[in-house]
Amino acid sequence: MKYLHAMVRVRDLDASLGFFRDALGLVETRRNDYPQGRFTLVYLAAPENPESEIELTYNYDDEDYGSARNFGHLAFAVDDIYATCKHLQALGVVINRPPRDGRMAFVRSPDAISIELLQKGAALAPAEPWASMANTGAW
Repeated sequence: MKYLHAMVRVRDLDASLGFFRDALGLVETRRNDYPQGRFTLVYLAAPENPESEIELTYNYDDEDYGSARNFGHLAFAVDDIYATCKHLQALGVVINRPPRDGRMAFVRSPDAISIELLQKGAALAPAEPWASMANTGAW
């Protein structure tokens, strides 16, 4: 058995690509448009493991997907959790669970998909402003 991908439905493809591709740094590996079926599939992967993808499914017709809490989360290992969170914050992404421990943070995509960010290797030493930053919202 081989893991292929996780699929998330998105309401705004451009906003989602801005988050997953431009903010998180995933790479678009392929795109399939199905105008007859009224949807587009965009596949993204982390540069370090392109064989493990996220499929963004964009349905042309408006549909309420709910809060997405039942999905759980996607997790990514990052080289520097503080730099990653600073970058995301500069792009307007809310850091829902700051990396107070130098190890783990949570953010949410434009479609409320929880994203866990984990420091590669050992946790970084606690540092401000993260160490004293409170949680914001839900993840």
